[in-house]
Amino acid sequence: MDADAVRLDELALDAVHAFPPPKCGLAPSCAQHSRAPRRRRLWNRRQSLYSAPMNSLGFDKAPGDTRVVVAMSGGVDSSVTAAILRQEGYDVVGITLQLYDHGMTVGKKGACCAGQDIYDAKRVADAIDIPHYVLDYESRFRQSVIEDFADSYLRGETPIPCVRCNQTVKFKDLLAQAQDLGADCLATGHYVRREGGVSGAHMLRGADSSRDQSYFLFATTQEQLDYLRFPLGDKPKAETRAIADRLGLPVADKPDSQDICFVPTGGYAAIVQKLRPGAIEPGEIVHVDGRVMGRHQGVINYTVGQRKGLGIGGRKTAEGEELDPLYVVRLEPEKHRVVVGPRTALARDVVLVKEVNWLGPDAVGVPLPVAVKLRSAQPASPATVLLHGDGTARVELEQPQYGVSPGQAAVFYQGDRLLGGGWISGTASRA
Repeated sequence: MDADAVRLDELALDAVHAFPPPKCGLAPSCAQHSRAPRRRRLWNRRQSLYSAPMNSLGFDKAPGDTRVVVAMSGGVDSSVTAAILRQEGYDVVGITLQLYDHGMTVGKKGACCAGQDIYDAKRVADAIDIPHYVLDYESRFRQSVIEDFADSYLRGETPIPCVRCNQTVKFKDLLAQAQDLGADCLATGHYVRREGGVSGAHMLRGADSSRDQSYFLFATTQEQLDYLRFPLGDKPKAETRAIADRLGLPVADKPDSQDICFVPTGGYAAIVQKLRPGAIEPGEIVHVDGRVMGRHQGVINYTVGQRKGLGIGGRKTAEGEELDPLYVVRLEPEKHRVVVGPRTALARDVVLVKEVNWLGPDAVGVPLPVAVKLRSAQPASPATVLLHGDGTARVELEQPQYGVSPGQAAVFYQGDRLLGGGWISGTASRA
Protein backbone atom coordinates (compact mmCIF):
# COMPACT_ATOMS: atom_id res chain seq x y z
CA MET A 1 0.00 0.00 0.00
CA ASP A 2 1.49 3.39 -0.95
CA ALA A 3 1.89 6.35 1.41
CA ASP A 4 -1.08 8.19 -0.07
CA ALA A 5 -3.39 5.24 0.59
CA VAL A 6 -2.13 4.94 4.17
CA ARG A 7 -2.78 8.63 4.79
CA LEU A 8 -6.30 8.31 3.34
CA ASP A 9 -7.05 5.48 5.78
CA GLU A 10 -5.86 7.67 8.64
CA LEU A 11 -8.12 10.49 7.49
CA ALA A 12 -11.09 8.13 7.42
CA LEU A 13 -10.39 7.00 10.98
CA ASP A 14 -10.09 10.62 12.13
CA ALA A 15 -13.48 11.40 10.60
CA VAL A 16 -15.14 8.51 12.40
CA HIS A 17 -13.62 8.89 15.85
CA ALA A 18 -13.10 12.60 16.47
CA PHE A 19 -14.94 15.87 16.01
CA PRO A 20 -12.62 18.33 14.20
CA PRO A 21 -11.79 21.69 15.79
CA PRO A 22 -14.63 24.16 15.19
CA LYS A 23 -14.46 27.57 13.63
CA CYS A 24 -15.17 30.42 16.03
CA GLY A 25 -18.84 31.41 15.99
CA LEU A 26 -20.01 32.52 12.59
CA ALA A 27 -16.73 34.01 11.43
CA PRO A 28 -15.64 32.87 7.95
CA SER A 29 -12.24 31.74 9.28
CA CYS A 30 -10.45 31.18 12.57
CA ALA A 31 -6.73 31.76 13.14
CA GLN A 32 -6.90 29.78 16.40
CA HIS A 33 -7.40 26.48 14.63
CA SER A 34 -4.23 26.21 12.59
CA ARG A 35 -5.02 22.66 11.47
CA ALA A 36 -7.82 23.86 9.16
CA PRO A 37 -5.56 24.75 6.19
CA ARG A 38 -3.82 21.37 6.55
CA ARG A 39 -7.18 19.58 6.62
CA ARG A 40 -8.18 21.37 3.43
CA ARG A 41 -4.92 20.40 1.71
CA LEU A 42 -5.45 16.77 2.72
CA TRP A 43 -9.07 16.94 1.51
CA ASN A 44 -8.00 18.33 -1.87
CA ARG A 45 -5.30 15.66 -2.10
CA ARG A 46 -7.85 12.91 -1.40
CA GLN A 47 -10.24 14.37 -3.98
CA SER A 48 -7.59 14.39 -6.68
CA LEU A 49 -6.64 10.79 -5.91
CA TYR A 50 -10.24 9.56 -6.08
CA SER A 51 -11.42 11.92 -8.85
CA ALA A 52 -14.54 12.72 -6.80
CA PRO A 53 -14.89 16.53 -6.73
CA MET A 54 -17.97 16.68 -4.49
CA ASN A 55 -18.12 16.44 -0.73
CA SER A 56 -20.89 14.40 0.89
CA LEU A 57 -23.35 17.30 0.59
CA GLY A 58 -22.65 17.80 -3.11
CA PHE A 59 -20.40 20.86 -2.96
CA ASP A 60 -17.10 21.17 -4.82
CA LYS A 61 -15.06 22.14 -1.78
CA ALA A 62 -13.73 20.82 1.49
CA PRO A 63 -16.23 20.22 4.30
CA GLY A 64 -14.39 22.78 6.42
CA ASP A 65 -15.19 25.41 3.80
CA THR A 66 -18.87 24.39 3.64
CA ARG A 67 -21.19 26.07 6.12
CA VAL A 68 -24.30 24.10 7.05
CA VAL A 69 -27.15 25.37 9.19
CA VAL A 70 -28.90 22.46 10.91
CA ALA A 71 -32.51 22.86 12.06
CA MET A 72 -32.20 21.43 15.58
CA SER A 73 -35.50 20.50 17.20
CA GLY A 74 -33.94 18.91 20.26
CA GLY A 75 -34.85 15.41 19.10
CA VAL A 76 -32.55 12.54 18.23
CA ASP A 77 -32.90 12.89 14.43
CA SER A 78 -31.80 16.51 14.08
CA SER A 79 -29.17 15.99 16.79
CA VAL A 80 -27.58 13.10 14.89
CA THR A 81 -27.76 15.15 11.69
CA ALA A 82 -25.74 17.92 13.33
CA ALA A 83 -23.32 15.47 14.93
CA ILE A 84 -22.43 13.49 11.81
CA LEU A 85 -21.95 16.66 9.77
CA ARG A 86 -19.74 18.09 12.49
CA GLN A 87 -17.80 14.83 12.59
CA GLU A 88 -17.25 15.00 8.84
CA GLY A 89 -15.62 18.40 9.30
CA TYR A 90 -18.36 20.74 8.11
CA ASP A 91 -18.76 24.26 9.50
CA VAL A 92 -22.01 23.51 11.36
CA VAL A 93 -24.33 26.06 12.96
CA GLY A 94 -27.36 24.86 14.93
CA ILE A 95 -30.59 26.86 15.00
CA THR A 96 -33.66 26.05 17.07
CA LEU A 97 -36.97 27.82 16.55
CA GLN A 98 -39.05 28.79 19.55
CA LEU A 99 -42.52 28.44 18.11
CA TYR A 100 -44.86 28.27 21.03
CA ASP A 101 -45.16 29.22 24.71
CA HIS A 102 -45.38 25.69 26.03
CA GLY A 103 -46.19 26.37 29.68
CA MET A 104 -47.05 23.05 31.30
CA THR A 105 -45.56 21.03 28.41
CA VAL A 106 -41.96 22.00 29.21
CA GLY A 107 -41.08 18.55 30.52
CA LYS A 108 -43.76 16.45 28.82
CA LYS A 109 -42.35 13.31 27.22
CA GLY A 110 -43.31 12.72 23.60
CA ALA A 111 -44.34 16.32 22.98
CA CYS A 112 -43.14 18.02 19.84
CA CYS A 113 -41.32 21.34 20.10
CA ALA A 114 -41.78 21.50 23.88
CA GLY A 115 -39.68 23.87 25.99
CA GLN A 116 -37.48 20.96 27.01
CA ASP A 117 -36.51 20.54 23.36
CA ILE A 118 -34.78 23.91 23.23
CA TYR A 119 -32.71 22.94 26.25
CA ASP A 120 -31.91 19.54 24.72
CA ALA A 121 -30.80 21.14 21.44
CA LYS A 122 -28.46 23.42 23.37
CA ARG A 123 -27.01 20.45 25.28
CA VAL A 124 -26.31 18.61 22.02
CA ALA A 125 -24.73 21.70 20.45
CA ASP A 126 -22.46 22.05 23.47
CA ALA A 127 -21.56 18.35 23.34
CA ILE A 128 -20.47 18.48 19.71
CA ASP A 129 -18.99 21.98 20.08
CA ILE A 130 -20.96 24.00 17.53
CA PRO A 131 -22.57 27.45 17.76
CA HIS A 132 -26.27 27.30 18.62
CA TYR A 133 -28.94 29.96 18.34
CA VAL A 134 -32.58 30.11 19.40
CA LEU A 135 -34.85 32.28 17.25
CA ASP A 136 -38.22 33.52 18.49
CA TYR A 137 -40.79 32.74 15.80
CA GLU A 138 -43.85 32.57 18.04
CA SER A 139 -45.72 35.40 16.32
CA ARG A 140 -45.06 34.02 12.85
CA PHE A 141 -46.02 30.50 13.93
CA ARG A 142 -49.26 31.65 15.50
CA GLN A 143 -50.29 33.59 12.42
CA SER A 144 -49.29 31.04 9.78
CA VAL A 145 -49.96 27.75 11.56
CA ILE A 146 -52.14 28.00 14.67
CA GLU A 147 -54.67 30.48 13.27
CA ASP A 148 -54.91 28.48 10.05
CA PHE A 149 -55.40 25.30 12.10
CA ALA A 150 -58.40 26.79 13.90
CA ASP A 151 -60.00 28.19 10.75
CA SER A 152 -59.51 24.89 8.94
CA TYR A 153 -61.48 22.98 11.59
CA LEU A 154 -64.26 25.56 11.45
CA ARG A 155 -64.47 24.96 7.69
CA GLY A 156 -65.12 21.28 8.38
CA GLU A 157 -61.61 20.20 7.40
CA THR A 158 -59.03 17.99 9.11
CA PRO A 159 -55.81 20.02 8.93
CA ILE A 160 -52.17 18.92 9.06
CA PRO A 161 -50.39 21.75 10.89
CA CYS A 162 -46.95 20.14 10.60
CA VAL A 163 -47.10 20.55 6.81
CA ARG A 164 -48.07 24.20 7.19
CA CYS A 165 -45.18 24.68 9.60
CA ASN A 166 -42.69 23.20 7.14
CA GLN A 167 -44.24 25.20 4.32
CA THR A 168 -44.48 28.62 5.93
CA VAL A 169 -41.90 28.67 8.73
CA LYS A 170 -39.14 26.05 8.61
CA PHE A 171 -38.58 25.88 4.87
CA LYS A 172 -39.28 29.56 4.31
CA ASP A 173 -38.19 31.75 7.21
CA LEU A 174 -35.52 29.43 8.61
CA LEU A 175 -34.12 28.78 5.16
CA ALA A 176 -33.88 32.53 4.55
CA GLN A 177 -32.09 32.90 7.89
CA ALA A 178 -29.60 30.21 6.86
CA GLN A 179 -28.89 32.08 3.64
CA ASP A 180 -28.39 35.31 5.57
CA LEU A 181 -25.75 33.53 7.65
CA GLY A 182 -23.88 32.61 4.48
CA ALA A 183 -24.70 28.91 4.74
CA ASP A 184 -24.30 26.73 1.68
CA CYS A 185 -27.32 24.66 2.69
CA LEU A 186 -29.90 23.93 5.38
CA ALA A 187 -29.90 20.37 6.74
CA THR A 188 -32.75 18.70 8.63
CA GLY A 189 -33.34 15.32 10.25
CA HIS A 190 -36.23 14.32 7.97
CA TYR A 191 -36.32 10.78 6.61
CA VAL A 192 -36.42 11.62 2.92
CA ARG A 193 -33.79 11.35 0.22
CA ARG A 194 -32.58 13.95 -2.23
CA GLU A 195 -30.77 13.39 -5.50
CA GLY A 196 -29.61 15.74 -8.21
CA GLY A 197 -31.46 16.13 -11.48
CA VAL A 198 -30.89 17.95 -14.76
CA SER A 199 -33.49 20.60 -13.92
CA GLY A 200 -32.96 20.55 -10.16
CA ALA A 201 -32.94 18.20 -7.20
CA HIS A 202 -35.53 15.44 -6.78
CA MET A 203 -37.08 14.34 -3.50
CA LEU A 204 -37.41 10.60 -2.88
CA ARG A 205 -39.08 8.59 -0.16
CA GLY A 206 -36.87 7.73 2.79
CA ALA A 207 -35.05 4.41 2.51
CA ASP A 208 -36.79 3.29 5.71
CA SER A 209 -40.39 3.07 4.49
CA SER A 210 -41.69 2.93 8.06
CA ARG A 211 -40.14 6.36 8.71
CA ASP A 212 -40.61 8.04 5.33
CA GLN A 213 -41.69 11.68 5.84
CA SER A 214 -42.07 12.78 2.23
CA TYR A 215 -45.86 13.11 2.65
CA PHE A 216 -45.29 15.98 5.07
CA LEU A 217 -42.84 17.73 2.74
CA PHE A 218 -44.96 17.83 -0.43
CA ALA A 219 -45.15 21.64 -0.28
CA THR A 220 -41.36 22.04 -0.57
CA THR A 221 -40.63 24.19 -3.62
CA GLN A 222 -37.94 23.40 -6.17
CA GLU A 223 -35.85 26.36 -5.00
CA GLN A 224 -36.07 25.17 -1.39
CA LEU A 225 -35.26 21.58 -2.33
CA ASP A 226 -32.13 22.68 -4.18
CA TYR A 227 -30.90 24.29 -0.95
CA LEU A 228 -31.96 21.56 1.49
CA ARG A 229 -30.05 18.46 2.56
CA PHE A 230 -31.36 15.34 4.36
CA PRO A 231 -28.40 13.32 5.70
CA LEU A 232 -30.59 10.69 7.39
CA GLY A 233 -32.64 9.82 4.31
CA ASP A 234 -30.79 6.59 3.59
CA LYS A 235 -30.72 5.40 7.20
CA PRO A 236 -33.20 3.34 9.24
CA LYS A 237 -34.27 4.85 12.54
CA ALA A 238 -32.46 2.11 14.46
CA GLU A 239 -29.16 3.20 12.91
CA THR A 240 -29.83 6.81 13.89
CA ARG A 241 -30.40 5.73 17.48
CA ALA A 242 -27.22 3.65 17.39
CA ILE A 243 -25.20 6.61 16.12
CA ALA A 244 -26.60 8.84 18.87
CA ASP A 245 -25.66 6.23 21.45
CA ARG A 246 -22.17 5.68 20.03
CA LEU A 247 -21.47 9.41 20.01
CA GLY A 248 -22.82 9.81 23.53
CA LEU A 249 -25.42 12.41 22.58
CA PRO A 250 -27.58 13.43 25.55
CA VAL A 251 -30.79 12.75 23.59
CA ALA A 252 -29.91 9.21 22.50
CA ASP A 253 -32.81 7.70 24.46
CA LYS A 254 -35.27 10.55 24.03
CA PRO A 255 -38.73 9.40 22.82
CA ASP A 256 -39.94 10.50 19.40
CA SER A 257 -42.37 13.41 19.32
CA GLN A 258 -45.98 12.33 18.89
CA ASP A 259 -48.17 15.34 19.59
CA ILE A 260 -48.91 18.55 17.73
CA CYS A 261 -46.72 21.02 19.61
CA PHE A 262 -49.49 23.46 20.48
CA VAL A 263 -52.00 20.67 21.29
CA PRO A 264 -49.92 18.69 23.83
CA THR A 265 -52.89 16.83 25.31
CA GLY A 266 -54.66 16.13 22.01
CA GLY A 267 -57.53 18.46 22.96
CA TYR A 268 -57.61 20.49 19.77
CA ALA A 269 -61.26 21.55 20.26
CA ALA A 270 -60.24 23.58 23.31
CA ILE A 271 -57.58 25.34 21.24
CA VAL A 272 -60.12 26.23 18.55
CA GLN A 273 -62.60 27.44 21.17
CA LYS A 274 -59.94 29.64 22.73
CA LEU A 275 -58.89 31.14 19.40
CA ARG A 276 -62.40 31.50 17.99
CA PRO A 277 -64.73 31.99 20.98
CA GLY A 278 -68.38 31.67 20.05
CA ALA A 279 -67.64 30.17 16.64
CA ILE A 280 -68.47 26.60 17.68
CA GLU A 281 -72.20 25.96 17.45
CA PRO A 282 -74.28 22.83 18.15
CA GLY A 283 -76.35 21.20 15.44
CA GLU A 284 -77.93 18.03 14.11
CA ILE A 285 -76.43 14.65 13.28
CA VAL A 286 -78.25 13.55 10.13
CA HIS A 287 -78.24 10.21 8.31
CA VAL A 288 -77.56 10.27 4.57
CA ASP A 289 -81.17 9.15 4.08
CA GLY A 290 -82.41 12.31 5.84
CA ARG A 291 -83.20 10.95 9.31
CA VAL A 292 -82.15 13.08 12.26
CA MET A 293 -80.09 10.78 14.49
CA GLY A 294 -79.18 13.16 17.29
CA ARG A 295 -77.34 16.38 18.10
CA HIS A 296 -73.72 17.44 18.44
CA GLN A 297 -71.84 20.23 20.19
CA GLY A 298 -69.80 21.40 17.20
CA VAL A 299 -68.58 20.04 13.87
CA ILE A 300 -64.98 20.55 14.97
CA ASN A 301 -65.35 17.44 17.14
CA TYR A 302 -65.73 15.21 14.07
CA THR A 303 -63.74 14.16 11.04
CA VAL A 304 -64.71 12.31 7.87
CA GLY A 305 -64.42 8.55 8.38
CA GLN A 306 -64.89 8.74 12.15
CA ARG A 307 -66.83 5.86 13.68
CA LYS A 308 -66.30 6.02 17.43
CA GLY A 309 -67.67 8.70 19.71
CA LEU A 310 -70.67 9.69 17.60
CA GLY A 311 -73.01 9.28 20.54
CA ILE A 312 -76.03 8.21 18.49
CA GLY A 313 -76.28 4.53 19.38
CA GLY A 314 -77.38 1.87 16.92
CA ARG A 315 -78.44 -1.76 16.75
CA LYS A 316 -76.10 -4.14 18.56
CA THR A 317 -75.63 -7.86 19.01
CA ALA A 318 -75.98 -9.55 22.39
CA GLU A 319 -72.20 -9.24 22.71
CA GLY A 320 -72.38 -5.48 22.19
CA GLU A 321 -71.08 -5.40 18.60
CA GLU A 322 -72.70 -2.88 16.25
CA LEU A 323 -74.84 -4.47 13.52
CA ASP A 324 -74.89 -1.42 11.30
CA PRO A 325 -72.03 0.89 12.32
CA LEU A 326 -72.27 4.48 11.17
CA TYR A 327 -69.45 6.73 10.03
CA VAL A 328 -69.08 10.45 9.48
CA VAL A 329 -69.61 10.82 5.73
CA ARG A 330 -69.27 14.59 5.46
CA LEU A 331 -69.41 17.78 7.49
CA GLU A 332 -71.62 20.74 6.58
CA PRO A 333 -70.31 23.58 8.77
CA GLU A 334 -72.48 26.20 7.09
CA LYS A 335 -75.55 24.27 8.28
CA HIS A 336 -73.88 23.05 11.50
CA ARG A 337 -74.60 19.46 10.41
CA VAL A 338 -72.73 16.20 10.74
CA VAL A 339 -73.85 13.70 8.09
CA VAL A 340 -73.42 10.00 8.89
CA GLY A 341 -74.01 6.78 6.99
CA PRO A 342 -72.78 3.23 6.37
CA ARG A 343 -69.22 2.59 5.28
CA THR A 344 -70.29 2.27 1.64
CA ALA A 345 -71.31 5.93 1.73
CA LEU A 346 -67.67 6.87 2.34
CA ALA A 347 -66.43 5.49 -0.98
CA ARG A 348 -64.92 8.12 -3.29
CA ASP A 349 -63.15 7.66 -6.61
CA VAL A 350 -62.48 11.30 -7.53
CA VAL A 351 -60.54 13.75 -5.35
CA LEU A 352 -60.31 17.49 -5.98
CA VAL A 353 -57.08 19.21 -4.96
CA LYS A 354 -56.07 22.86 -4.50
CA GLU A 355 -52.80 24.74 -3.91
CA VAL A 356 -50.83 22.15 -5.86
CA ASN A 357 -47.05 22.28 -5.51
CA TRP A 358 -45.49 20.42 -8.43
CA LEU A 359 -41.92 19.10 -8.49
CA GLY A 360 -42.24 16.76 -11.46
CA PRO A 361 -41.94 17.43 -15.20
CA ASP A 362 -44.47 19.77 -16.77
CA ALA A 363 -47.75 17.87 -17.11
CA VAL A 364 -50.49 20.51 -17.13
CA GLY A 365 -53.50 19.28 -19.08
CA VAL A 366 -52.07 15.79 -19.58
CA PRO A 367 -53.50 12.83 -17.59
CA LEU A 368 -50.56 11.40 -15.66
CA PRO A 369 -50.46 7.94 -14.00
CA VAL A 370 -49.29 8.28 -10.40
CA ALA A 371 -49.51 6.69 -6.98
CA VAL A 372 -51.33 8.96 -4.53
CA LYS A 373 -51.36 9.06 -0.73
CA LEU A 374 -54.47 10.61 0.80
CA ARG A 375 -53.43 10.15 4.44
CA SER A 376 -49.97 9.89 5.92
CA ALA A 377 -50.50 6.41 7.38
CA GLN A 378 -52.17 4.91 4.30
CA PRO A 379 -50.28 3.27 1.44
CA ALA A 380 -50.21 5.01 -1.92
CA SER A 381 -52.89 3.95 -4.41
CA PRO A 382 -52.84 3.92 -8.23
CA ALA A 383 -54.52 6.95 -9.76
CA THR A 384 -54.46 9.42 -12.64
CA VAL A 385 -53.92 13.10 -11.92
CA LEU A 386 -54.94 15.91 -14.25
CA LEU A 387 -53.21 19.18 -13.42
CA HIS A 388 -54.97 22.42 -14.28
CA GLY A 389 -53.16 25.67 -14.89
CA ASP A 390 -54.67 27.40 -11.86
CA GLY A 391 -53.02 25.35 -9.11
CA THR A 392 -55.84 22.82 -8.86
CA ALA A 393 -55.99 19.19 -9.92
CA ARG A 394 -58.44 16.33 -10.39
CA VAL A 395 -57.41 12.88 -9.18
CA GLU A 396 -59.21 9.79 -10.46
CA LEU A 397 -58.58 6.72 -8.30
CA GLU A 398 -58.40 3.23 -9.78
CA GLN A 399 -60.18 1.89 -6.71
CA PRO A 400 -62.51 3.85 -4.40
CA GLN A 401 -60.98 5.09 -1.16
CA TYR A 402 -62.81 5.49 2.14
CA GLY A 403 -62.71 8.47 4.49
CA VAL A 404 -61.19 11.03 2.11
CA SER A 405 -61.18 14.21 4.19
CA PRO A 406 -60.90 17.85 3.08
CA GLY A 407 -57.90 19.50 4.71
CA GLN A 408 -55.70 16.44 4.36
CA ALA A 409 -53.09 16.22 1.60
CA ALA A 410 -53.05 14.36 -1.70
CA VAL A 411 -49.41 13.55 -2.42
CA PHE A 412 -48.23 12.15 -5.76
CA TYR A 413 -45.41 9.71 -6.51
CA GLN A 414 -43.85 7.86 -9.40
CA GLY A 415 -41.85 5.05 -7.88
CA ASP A 416 -39.95 6.57 -4.97
CA ARG A 417 -39.92 10.06 -6.45
CA LEU A 418 -42.17 12.71 -4.91
CA LEU A 419 -43.87 14.57 -7.76
CA GLY A 420 -45.73 17.04 -5.56
CA GLY A 421 -49.07 17.38 -3.87
CA GLY A 422 -51.82 19.66 -2.71
CA TRP A 423 -54.66 20.09 -0.24
CA ILE A 424 -57.84 18.06 -0.63
CA SER A 425 -60.67 20.51 -1.26
CA GLY A 426 -63.46 18.04 -1.98
CA THR A 427 -64.53 14.83 -3.65
CA ALA A 428 -66.64 13.82 -6.62
CA SER A 429 -67.66 10.71 -8.49
CA ARG A 430 -67.07 9.47 -12.03
CA ALA A 431 -70.56 7.94 -12.03
